Amino acid sequence: MSPRTPITLITGPLGSGKTTLLRHILATHPAKIAIVMKEFGEIAIDAKVIEGKNVRIAELGGGCVCCSLLGEFEAAVNEIIEKVAPEMIIVETTGLAEPEALVFNIQEALPQCRLDGVVSVIDADMLVRFPELGHTTRLQIEGADILLLNKIDLVQATQIEPLETKLRQINPTAAIVRTERCQIHPELLFGIGREKKIARPEHQHHLEFESFTFSSDKIFPRDCFERFADGLPASVIRAKGFVHFADGAQLFNFVAGRWELEPFDAERTELVFIGKRIAAKKEAILHALDECVAER
Repeated sequence: MSPRTPITLITGPLGSGKTTLLRHILATHPAKIAIVMKEFGEIAIDAKVIEGKNVRIAELGGGCVCCSLLGEFEAAVNEIIEKVAPEMIIVETTGLAEPEALVFNIQEALPQCRLDGVVSVIDADMLVRFPELGHTTRLQIEGADILLLNKIDLVQATQIEPLETKLRQINPTAAIVRTERCQIHPELLFGIGREKKIARPEHQHHLEFESFTFSSDKIFPRDCFERFADGLPASVIRAKGFVHFADGAQLFNFVAGRWELEPFDAERTELVFIGKRIAAKKEAILHALDECVAER
């Protein structure tokens, strides 16, 4: 009997750094890795971020990761193992996902695999600025074997220990690792050998987020786009994608008022916006983007 393929589940709230962690693993861990990932929204921005890294990627379609993904996920894993025979599989969930259902599915429906561990990435800055935890975030903390307290460079040193205490109150058994930009030795993430079993979760939908997208082949003036990013309404929790400027494309990452740009190879501007009740803001946001292009 061939050994079971280990699966590591990476979870965490929107914008906490899950894709940053994936990119770090791919750059530093010399193993044959298959990535299964899906991001909330119509454009699979995250899948594009890790293209060309010499790793097999299974990009899954839209829908609720907690429910409709289960059958599709199982089929994708079976195909990956058959065609790629990876040393390990890493699954990145959407930031809106409750991980219990996926853990149960791996445990019960994939006998050729074993769940190696659940890693939850938690944004320290968001935890300070928005201390009230939502239902999904609490489940993502509760279900983890390792908690990465990420972006500690964005908070005061005196704030870190109280954050760890808060996490331990929710999950007293998980290891907590402090990180900046998810810089962690990959060996700490793998070989956990998770043994605890979970019962079938009683799942409820929490449809609190909406999303919409923007695409353009035109070039944006950088100063106008930066003003646009500074002026995004508070209802936009997360925005990400690629923006074409005169000097090349940039990867845009926005989380609750903080944003950054970094050089990236992309052919056109593609953005996704995620937030609470942002449908009412969609027209104004898209109009502001069109105005930026018109400035050139």
